[in-house]
Amino acid sequence: MPAIELEQFKKILERYKSGYDKYIEQCEVARRYYAHENDILKDSAPANRNKHKEDNPLRAADNRIPHDYHAQLVNQKASYLFSYPPTFDVGKKDLNEKIKEMLGDNYEKYCNVLCVDASNYRNAWLHIWKDSDSNEFKYAPVNPIQVIPIYSSGLIRELAAVIRIYSEYFDEGEAYSISNYYTVYEYWDNEGCTTFRKKQNAISLDDIETINRFVSTNIDTGESTESNYYQHDFGEVPFIEFPNNNIKDSDLTKIKPFIDVMDNILSGYVNDLDDIQQIIWVLTNFGGEDLDEFRSDLKKYKAVKMQSIGDDDKSGLQTIAIDIPVEARNKLLEVCRKQIYEQGQGLDPHPEGGFGNRSGEALKFMYAPLELKAGLMEIEFRQGFNKLIRLIAKSIGHNEYFPIIQTWTRNAIKNDKETAEIAQASLGIISNKTILKNHPWVEDLEEELKQIKLEEQELSEKNDDFKDAFKSPKGVDVNEE
Repeated sequence: MPAIELEQFKKILERYKSGYDKYIEQCEVARRYYAHENDILKDSAPANRNKHKEDNPLRAADNRIPHDYHAQLVNQKASYLFSYPPTFDVGKKDLNEKIKEMLGDNYEKYCNVLCVDASNYRNAWLHIWKDSDSNEFKYAPVNPIQVIPIYSSGLIRELAAVIRIYSEYFDEGEAYSISNYYTVYEYWDNEGCTTFRKKQNAISLDDIETINRFVSTNIDTGESTESNYYQHDFGEVPFIEFPNNNIKDSDLTKIKPFIDVMDNILSGYVNDLDDIQQIIWVLTNFGGEDLDEFRSDLKKYKAVKMQSIGDDDKSGLQTIAIDIPVEARNKLLEVCRKQIYEQGQGLDPHPEGGFGNRSGEALKFMYAPLELKAGLMEIEFRQGFNKLIRLIAKSIGHNEYFPIIQTWTRNAIKNDKETAEIAQASLGIISNKTILKNHPWVEDLEEELKQIKLEEQELSEKNDDFKDAFKSPKGVDVNEE
């Protein structure tokens, strides 16, 4: 397939632009809440209206306290799922080792990035490519707000193309200028990539132009030419999707209303405590010159003079204090907190009755909501990881189909004593390999099997040396009659 034409690209972009803009707005909300920048910090938040002294002198305090429950729940899920990232077995030892090598040292970090991105932005994305110098297989996460996916219209909605959008400064040999910032568009399909750009301050899509970003060299002539089209050899769109769940929803959606309520309540609570420290004095028919005289008399004589104009007047001194409904607020805060962990399907770090010395089954019950949420992500991520492994194998010449066994390990609190006792009781009933795989102290099964074999070999050699010590120089056992 040749490079997509400029006018055709403009029509495609225009078709998806409105949906993309709405998606960016939603992503920005999730990003702010994950970064502890909740709505309470904005002047437009309900709790922040009429807080300025000139608007309401009884409400001078302006504390804004955000809660970080969204970040807690997202990080909790990432830790639960990817502290021990999934491992892969394709049934061939040499291929397993090669895949592990090509996944590289960043694999664990990338798994965490994919989980956090999907939890915040509904989808996470991996981009794969071949290094221009070494031709080695490379992959890395892409910020989801840079990706516009285009799917086929069949019953099985396959990824037909991807538009990647990002900002870049083009140094065109001039002094620094903000006008040199461009929005770059990369259109990827199953054969290649076509590049375009538009000045960031340009509004109309008609201002989009092609940009030559690739250099190709003719093998015969050695001549190099620049082009806006690059052809890859993956045979499919080199982007891998990792949805957050089956409905591609953000983890923030269900809990945001409760977080906002808690932010408003706690901020208002603290503001009331600050405001109540400043007593409001109400003076009726004060007999002094000004307020400075009032303060002086109150401090010096512990009294102030008032003027009376008759028996029916209301001359005197009163104070205004703010009533703080503490119990009702605390109850509402606790209700919202409970709802956040229930609706967000998280593990409450302060459960009723505490963790204590709970059995393994009781701990599993406590983890049940988190496990349900993690299970939905695992189902979606398995397909993405399968695609990554097959592309890695394809890049090194393994084009035939092969089954992939994924092993996922949860990072959860366990009753290790109970698990070890079950392992001990299973000796002779199931294989030693299965027992080792589920033992709480074994992290790498293959390494543990190697170590056991090594220790058995060393013990066997020591036994042979011990037997040799009781033999005569002629090789006859001295204990034989």
